Amino acid sequence: MDMLPSEDPLLRIDDLRLELPIQGEMKIALHGVDLEVHAGEAVGLVGESGSGKSLTARSIMRLLPHGARLRGDIRLGGVSVPGLDGDGLRRMRAREVAMIFQDPRAHINPVHTIGDYLTEGLVRTRGVRRRDAEDKIAGLLREVGIADAGRRMRQRPWQLSGGLLQRVMIAGALAAEPRLILADEPTTALDVTTQEEVMAILDEQRRGRALGLLFITHDLELAAAVCDRIVVMYAGRIVEQLPAAHLRDAASHPYTEALLAARPSIDERRTRLVAIPGRPSSAFEAGDACPFEARCPHVEERCRTERPALRPVGESLVACHFAEDVHAASAPEEPLNA
Repeated sequence: MDMLPSEDPLLRIDDLRLELPIQGEMKIALHGVDLEVHAGEAVGLVGESGSGKSLTARSIMRLLPHGARLRGDIRLGGVSVPGLDGDGLRRMRAREVAMIFQDPRAHINPVHTIGDYLTEGLVRTRGVRRRDAEDKIAGLLREVGIADAGRRMRQRPWQLSGGLLQRVMIAGALAAEPRLILADEPTTALDVTTQEEVMAILDEQRRGRALGLLFITHDLELAAAVCDRIVVMYAGRIVEQLPAAHLRDAASHPYTEALLAARPSIDERRTRLVAIPGRPSSAFEAGDACPFEARCPHVEERCRTERPALRPVGESLVACHFAEDVHAASAPEEPLNA
């Protein structure tokens, strides 16, 4: 099974473990995450709220709460991120990796103009002349579909729609000329049409610049449409990863299967959506058992006492003792992005 290109990955996460201080106790938030993203590759990181998707991205940037304990290794271009000092971390954030957040209004200072927000990093961090920085930003705004760049740069965030602001965020991420972009739910607050436009822009820029993209989302179909691989997280662990083109016909973990079944479809008539029973588990609750055992329709006694490791099953790497049975029971359908 050829899951990844053969060259060294741009981003490699090995056995990432994260503990956070919660009400005076250290509790597990990530439990042994392994992940790779290659240059030019888009990886979709999916799962319910609380599964650890955003914490994985914030660990890469080292944007973690005070008192957090990070174990394992994160390598960006071969350099260990946990080992960086303050200067090295600032250089990495300014030049190597950029993050696009879910709500642009929460991350752009409302009293500054769009031009000030976008040029500040180039002027202060890289020493670019103000006029040159403005010319570069105007070009980037046009690239992401904002035609009247000069006027938009004079405006403030509250004067722009959500879709325009997210395009501004993409332009800001590209301005640093990073090798890796972390997109954390960048389309959640947008309508469906604007979501499609924003993701098309992000995908076009990723392909044209050979950037690595880690795309965090709840939307399986959107991830399958724009990503090369899908990585499914649950309770702070990766439970499955597989090629995006085979998401429908090769999913082998009961959780992935349940997420797919819970999605509305225009090709299938249903009286009501299928819900996943129970509530999502936190990473610190799972213990030595399979984290999904309390909600799984295929559960057996082994699942309650032994945590499954990732292993190859068909087109997937899957953490399930009975993945072959799940895979065999799933009716094959057309790939989402065929």
